Amino acid sequence: MSKAKEKTLIILKPDAVQRGLLGDIISRFEKKGLKIVGLKMAHLDDVILTEHYIHHKDKPFFDDLKKFMSQSPVVLACLEGVEAIKVVRAMCGPTSGREAPAGTIRGDFSISVSSNIIHSSDSEETAEKEIKRFFKEEELFSYDRCDFSVIYSKDEL
Repeated sequence: MSKAKEKTLIILKPDAVQRGLLGDIISRFEKKGLKIVGLKMAHLDDVILTEHYIHHKDKPFFDDLKKFMSQSPVVLACLEGVEAIKVVRAMCGPTSGREAPAGTIRGDFSISVSSNIIHSSDSEETAEKEIKRFFKEEELFSYDRCDFSVIYSKDEL
C-alpha cells in the first residue's frame, strides 16, 4: 500500500549558519531521499518569531530564544517525501544535543539544548502552518527527482 508523501519545514538556526554547517546538513536530507521543494535564507523578525514560538510565551527562555533566532539569518527549507515529518524528526534527534545520539544532526553538531542547530515540524498540522508561515505558495516547487524509482519501492511511489 502506498504511503502519502508529506511536506515538512526545517529551520537551520543561526548556530548552523554561523558555524558553516548548511551544506553538511542539507546534503543529509538529499542523500536520505527527501526532496527539497522550497529553500531560502531569511532574517526573522520579532513578529514572526513571536508567532512561531507562541507556545513558549510563558516560559522563562522565550525572549532569549527570540534573541538567539534573530542574531543572524536562518535557512528555511520545505522538504517532501514519504512520511517526511517522522523521517526528518528522527534525523534531527532529540532537542538536547547532549542527549542526541551520534548519527543524528544534533548528535553530530550540537552539545546544547538551546543552540541545537535545527528546528523541524512535529506533526502534519504544525508542518502545514509553519510552511505557510515561512513560504509563499509560489516559493514551493513541484518536480520529479529522477532517482525516486531507486529510492522508493514501486508501491511507495
